[in-house]
Amino acid sequence: MRTFGYARVSTHQQSLDLQVTRLLEAGVRESRILSDKASGKNIERKGLVSLLNKVEEGDEVLVTKLDRLGRNTLDMVQLIEDFSQRGITIRFLDDGISTGGEMGKMVVTILSAIAQAERARILERTNEGRKAAQEKGVKFGRKESIDRKKFKSLLEQGLGPKEVIELMKISRASFYLLKKEILGSES
Repeated sequence: MRTFGYARVSTHQQSLDLQVTRLLEAGVRESRILSDKASGKNIERKGLVSLLNKVEEGDEVLVTKLDRLGRNTLDMVQLIEDFSQRGITIRFLDDGISTGGEMGKMVVTILSAIAQAERARILERTNEGRKAAQEKGVKFGRKESIDRKKFKSLLEQGLGPKEVIELMKISRASFYLLKKEILGSES
């Protein structure tokens, strides 16, 4: 029996260090720890695919937490079933559960459903907060980087494209897009 580890964070800005350390402490060889810096909403992740290709019957896969393997209940159930049919056990260290046996599979399935419901609640709360902020006048997205009033003023002063491009520090394409946007039918 070989032991593998799987670690995942949702973005490239996050660190895998804590999960990897926990897996090493649990006895997983560093060469057998596979990881992803990607959302858990689907199973098409490089590290997970590599793990699926490497494990064999009798192997055990350690994951720190249930939501590190995946967030979508259907994907989690399919992954667990795939591992189970191949004779591979998954053990979730922090949750203290294992897929070894029918009871373990049932608990993991229930916890996966709960994790997915919690993610849906988080998204709902986030969207409600965003909507409330917008109603209060908060603007989202990238801040305006081009002063449109200054641009229009320079055009009205009779400056040509080359001078406006240099003064505004914009590209030629941006100049003509802005000119069309600001002057519209006036040009």
